[in-house]
Amino acid sequence: MQHETSPSAVTLIRAAQLSDTAEYAYAATAPAGSRLIFLAGSCPLEADGSTAAVGDYAGQAAQCMANLAAALAAAGASLTDVISTRVLVATTSQADLVAAWEVVRDAFGDHDAPSTLLGVTVLGYDHQLVEIEAVAAVRE
Repeated sequence: MQHETSPSAVTLIRAAQLSDTAEYAYAATAPAGSRLIFLAGSCPLEADGSTAAVGDYAGQAAQCMANLAAALAAAGASLTDVISTRVLVATTSQADLVAAWEVVRDAFGDHDAPSTLLGVTVLGYDHQLVEIEAVAAVRE
């Protein structure tokens, strides 16, 4: 199902009293009447179902972002319509978290939607290291 995209309904909110070191907005809103899109966790899977970039946090984050963009497009949205994300990384190392986050941050560019980055014990697919959840909002 394909939909035509329209100007983003998402407004990113800065909080002046909070640290500006975070590489994302602290909150976001969408106006009444917006259509919300709840995306399944985007996984680092190739079209054939195999896991991409085995052992590579940044490579898997890149595949997750490509898959997320495709799911958004199918729902009539784009990355600039994302209202929040959650980035799950199977690791106990902050460096691995940062490697995945840098790819996600760069993919979103100036649209720095609120996000949560966290390390988890394990993810669902063989060799999976990264998964990205998102919620988006579009004007009808």
